[in-house]
Amino acid sequence: MSFIPEIEQRPLADQAHFQYEKLKTMLAMLQEKSPFYQRLFKAKKIDIADIRALEDIVKLPTTSKEDLQNNNRDFLCVPPAAVREYTCTSGTLGRPVTIALTEQDLQRLAYNEMLSFQCMGLKQEDIVQLMLTMDRQFMAGMAYYSGIRKIGATIIRSGPGLAKMQWETIERLKTTTVVAIPSFLLKLIAEKPEHFPLENCSVQKVLAIGESLKNEDLQDNALARSILKKWNLSLFSTYASTEMQTAFTECSEKQGGHHHPELLIVELLNDEGLPVKDHEAGEVTITTLGVEAMPLLRYKTGDICKAYYEPCACGRQTMRLGPTLARKSQRIKFKGTTIYPAAAIEVIMQTEEIENYVLRISKNTQEQDHLTFYLNTQFPEQELTEKLRSLFRHKLRVVPEIHFLNATKLREMQYPGNSRKPFKIQDLRNQS
Repeated sequence: MSFIPEIEQRPLADQAHFQYEKLKTMLAMLQEKSPFYQRLFKAKKIDIADIRALEDIVKLPTTSKEDLQNNNRDFLCVPPAAVREYTCTSGTLGRPVTIALTEQDLQRLAYNEMLSFQCMGLKQEDIVQLMLTMDRQFMAGMAYYSGIRKIGATIIRSGPGLAKMQWETIERLKTTTVVAIPSFLLKLIAEKPEHFPLENCSVQKVLAIGESLKNEDLQDNALARSILKKWNLSLFSTYASTEMQTAFTECSEKQGGHHHPELLIVELLNDEGLPVKDHEAGEVTITTLGVEAMPLLRYKTGDICKAYYEPCACGRQTMRLGPTLARKSQRIKFKGTTIYPAAAIEVIMQTEEIENYVLRISKNTQEQDHLTFYLNTQFPEQELTEKLRSLFRHKLRVVPEIHFLNATKLREMQYPGNSRKPFKIQDLRNQS
């Protein structure tokens, strides 16, 4: 049985009281040390003494990504000399945001990722191959590395891409666990050496990052099914962001990513900024606990998710977060139908002939939302186009524009400006 912190085994009411005590400490810190929140509290006439229970958090103002972008240095609550590392977001929704970390923050990050790996059953004897970016201010790579070290397992920093090299490393070092973008697993399968049958592979578990593996009902989506059809693995979903410095990772029950209440307060808010009802989707809004350099209060992530509150068979009683259903900013009104990109991508992932894709959201000449898929395939394009049009009509009632590119051109489109991660959904509506 993996280590489970005591607070994560306690009833939700106990967790709420625990978080309230942490929130009081954080509010006092923001009022004393944060230039941004000092201004915000004054402008909104906030008296932190009015916050007498965790439920009162709704009386406090929210924080947006634009706030972080426009006032980045004013979020810093420590002298610059106390900063031990600067990381930054990938810039998926605009220009990147810098996040500073103190030594205490780095230790908190390692603790968080240790809990995440323990959720999925990682042990000291495991050998973990990190198929992801480890440099360029990427917090996740550093977090995974630190968390694995804290457990005491073995690390292989193989980096992203290069399927042949990844297989050679797996075969030579007997990797047991992989951390990778799940769509890259399909590329690994396609480029597997002929002499190396998958049933003899040492890899047993995969922490799947950057792409969802679940549907809204917590069942495997088309991407997960495509992988598991060809490779008998245990796939674990995770959800995180640089700003929250915390992750939600599935346990062996595979019923959503577990919340760590000692690290984060989580709210799900509707379009009016009010808490949603149980089992309704809302915008993930977080308050960091224990962060020293750049704590965030009611930070709206832009991600739309559902939460699940029933106790888990693994022994944790924490809330579990479902997959990201959409980015709030990516809601699309296409030909009179409101859809999210995830629904369109699900159609693509169900089509085995498609090897890779980019979905671009733009405005047409009438200033209406427009969807275009750029696809790579080895199959006849006209035949595949007709198949896709039929699937889109059946699943979404609307049909996006479809174009085909070769593998090199599509990869260049996915990595604009030499990005450190693929941009498979590109929203161009607000670009001048």
